[in-house]
Amino acid sequence: MLEKLRKRLQQHTPQRLDHVALPEAAVLMPIVERPAPTLLFTRRASHLNTHRGQVAFPGGKREPGDADLYATALREAEEEIALAPGLVKPLGRLSDVISLHGIRVTPWVGIIPPDLPLVADPAELDAIFEVPLSHFLDDQRTHTDVITVDGVAHYVPSYQVDGHIIWGLSAMMLVELLAEGFGMNIDLYQRPPGALRHYPERRTPTSSRSATAERAPVTRITK
Repeated sequence: MLEKLRKRLQQHTPQRLDHVALPEAAVLMPIVERPAPTLLFTRRASHLNTHRGQVAFPGGKREPGDADLYATALREAEEEIALAPGLVKPLGRLSDVISLHGIRVTPWVGIIPPDLPLVADPAELDAIFEVPLSHFLDDQRTHTDVITVDGVAHYVPSYQVDGHIIWGLSAMMLVELLAEGFGMNIDLYQRPPGALRHYPERRTPTSSRSATAERAPVTRITK
């Protein structure tokens, strides 16, 4: 499964928004190399002023000393969950997304060994957990969030696993991983069966709206 994923991501051409003049960030989507592979997530600490309790991938804003955005993802993962950069096997990047806070986020996919002594930074996180990839490949969503951005509807799956809710920007990245990395029939722009939950229409930041492709995933929903 993971070798096929590697080959597919190497052939994938993600959408790059390098021309968009916004602050940059990156996340690492760590796939744990178990007999039944899992995807690793974090949960933001409840004491934070923003995004408290939200599920996310390890990541954060680019810093001046980062050689590139992959270095950003690795540095943030080491700071947040004590994941040594040398233990990550990079598979490739996914498409850039723009948050409603005006940040361009680049996801990177990597494989990590199982049962590492990972530790959540209590200043930022209160949990690290894994979800079997099969949960997503079997499309065990609880419902679909309909997020309309600049007039374009995005059908974003929402998953609930052991009390954790995976939705919003993380779920949008996950859709591309499933579609491009595993060939799953899933699409942000096609209405799926099942329950829908509609959100008020959003607009992308004015500075980036004209430079963003019409069908690009460009939103982040915050609680």
